Amino acid sequence: MLDIFSAQLFLGPAQRRLFQRGLPILTYHSIATPPAAARDPFLYVTPGRFSEQLQTLKQQGFSSGSLDEFPVAAGKANQRVVISFDDGYRNVLQHGLPALKQNGFRAIEFIVADLIGKRNEWDTVHGDAPEPLMDVAEIRDWLAAGQEIGSHSLTHRNLVKLNAADAREQIFASKKRLEDTFGIPIRHFCYPHGKWNAQARDLAQEAGYATACTTEFGVNASSAPRFELKRVFCLSEFEMLRKVAHRIRRKMRGRRAKANHG
Repeated sequence: MLDIFSAQLFLGPAQRRLFQRGLPILTYHSIATPPAAARDPFLYVTPGRFSEQLQTLKQQGFSSGSLDEFPVAAGKANQRVVISFDDGYRNVLQHGLPALKQNGFRAIEFIVADLIGKRNEWDTVHGDAPEPLMDVAEIRDWLAAGQEIGSHSLTHRNLVKLNAADAREQIFASKKRLEDTFGIPIRHFCYPHGKWNAQARDLAQEAGYATACTTEFGVNASSAPRFELKRVFCLSEFEMLRKVAHRIRRKMRGRRAKANHG
């Protein structure tokens, strides 16, 4: 019953009004059932739920957009929407690509360039569930299916905590690594963990990217700064409340654990 309730609210009146104010960039991570060990199960969307969301977008008259079209697409009345995935998980290729193709949508997958074919090491070090990342051949399959890729840095470091030299390496070298491997221009960047500051923003521009995405909530008018693009998590209002409650409980457990070991 919860899945049905959530699906009905995915593109409710409030979200439709929001989407009319600018270009929506939808944020996804994994297309799979969340494993029991997942620290944040709301980063997972089941294949059935993802297919329902795409069908809803299509029924509401939305068509597939690309970051290459920004800012033109932000001012169009034809209801463009950009679909983005962070990290490059294999389950997106396995479970997300069929739904994208069936519903006539394309997406951009932000790839962690030094971890291609490995797993989400930035999460597993904190005890999170391991998830395999696409390897080179799988990314080539993704591209051959008409989908896009961008950079998500070299190793998914928090750019805000890095000095200028290390941040430059993460932003510049990941672009070159992906371009050399796949023989295509890499025009778009996504800040790891959604963390960015003026230094990271300016380095992304200097590196030659056309845009950079944050995880700040909202849509993008044609006047939006290219390297501070906002995005929308694909959760209903009820799911968002559950996500907030989950994060609060997780923080409280962490504080209790520290207190017990103090």
